[in-house]
Amino acid sequence: MNVSLTRSSATAGIAGLLLAATACAPRQVGKSVSYAAIPAQSTESAIVTQAAHVVPTPRQLRWQQLELTAFFHFGVNTFTNKEWGTGQESPQLFNPTQLDARQWVRTAKAAGIKQVILTAKHHDGFCLWPSKYTEHSVKASPWKEGQGDVVKEVVDACRAEGIGFGVYLSPWDMNSPLYGTAAYNDFFINQLTELLSNYGQVDEVWFDGANGEGPNGKKQEYDFERWYAHIRKLQPQATIAVMGPDVRWVGTETGYGRETEWSVVPANNLDQATISAGSQQAMTIKPQGDMRAAIVGGREQLKKAKGLAWYPAETDVSIRPGWFHHPAENDKVKTPEKLLDIYYSSVGRNSVLLLNLPPDTRGLVHESDVKVLQDWKELRDDTFTQNLAAGARVQAPGSRNSKALLDSRYDTYWTTGGFDSTAVVELALPQSRTFDVLMLQENIAVGQRIEKFALEAWQDGQWQLVTEGTTVGYKRLLRFAPVTTDKVRLRILSSRLNPTLSELGLYKQPAG
Repeated sequence: MNVSLTRSSATAGIAGLLLAATACAPRQVGKSVSYAAIPAQSTESAIVTQAAHVVPTPRQLRWQQLELTAFFHFGVNTFTNKEWGTGQESPQLFNPTQLDARQWVRTAKAAGIKQVILTAKHHDGFCLWPSKYTEHSVKASPWKEGQGDVVKEVVDACRAEGIGFGVYLSPWDMNSPLYGTAAYNDFFINQLTELLSNYGQVDEVWFDGANGEGPNGKKQEYDFERWYAHIRKLQPQATIAVMGPDVRWVGTETGYGRETEWSVVPANNLDQATISAGSQQAMTIKPQGDMRAAIVGGREQLKKAKGLAWYPAETDVSIRPGWFHHPAENDKVKTPEKLLDIYYSSVGRNSVLLLNLPPDTRGLVHESDVKVLQDWKELRDDTFTQNLAAGARVQAPGSRNSKALLDSRYDTYWTTGGFDSTAVVELALPQSRTFDVLMLQENIAVGQRIEKFALEAWQDGQWQLVTEGTTVGYKRLLRFAPVTTDKVRLRILSSRLNPTLSELGLYKQPAG
């Protein structure tokens, strides 16, 4: 969808990518909150400690645990063989005679994807549901003689397959004559209401910030705060991304996230009075600094912050060069090996991967895409089915609940005693084993804390460095040259507060 271009437009049109809002008071979990003001004259140490107490909201935690989500880019662009429409396309072009949303969703689910997002309306304004507020929709198409509803078919497929459903509704509408006027924000609210009221539970609402010209040559001033409040009212459990309060864009469409990815970022307009005033109504949070920088939540960024917010990153990429289906790209689908590398560099770097799977003019995910997805899933299964650390004897003096590291339960976790922010965890494996992947998971329900760690193996009578990293977050995956040993140790070298780990895994990638 050339999202990088739409987001560039957003930067100019609505004060950048960094606008976010929330419609609830800070969620209290002991000392923990999902956003917080920094008291005046706070020391750097105090700010870092406060950041360790910022935690995800329930909707953000659920979203992070999905790990893999999918986009279905589908609409008139599919039939014009273009990436962007003009808004002048005839609805008569839309006729997917073999449309099978169940095939889309089954394909995604078989690949391990837990939630899908449909482009209910792209920038051209063509609606994949029979909206009452425009004739530029499926009701004016020959598909099912104007009686069809793609949104309903995808929703029904998601319900049948037991995975989450989300909608993308483009703020930019090249077809609507209201675009560029105050009335358009009402029009947008009306369309949001249709999507969020007529199809049962919606798990995610996805916006970009595209802000080009409409038919009258004008641009629109979007009322994002009103839209966010409306979503919270109609679907309070829904995650709002990535021009939204819950999830931010990682900053690239390559599928590759940062080596150091903090989910707690600086926010520049939080103070105690603002939080108090906003406790019963919507309040605006504007993250501070460039959310596309190499590091967005490190100590250097925190010390300049006025507030802190849990604002995790989503990493998006298409399985093809384009976002909509193009026949000429049927032999240009990313390889399973490329998708695996993307997986390590997105899910494995404290992000959620949003992978685009564009259906073709038949209304099916193409066979080339299906085969790649199957092979990608097999590659992941071949690596991650067996944790080679299972059965190890864990030694971590002065720590708590070391058994949690290997119990395959996210809700239990190991941590240190007292105020220890460093630690050594030693694992004696049941026998000598060969591995080349490390997996770590922090329990982000109590915060993201680890700043630096190292894995060492006992070889030739001494500890030797295997790999090292910075942030962990929900999940960190690191690959390295194969190591054979019966003893390893994980050293937590720096943490913002007592480190927590829900899981530790050692894995071996298949040969070749």
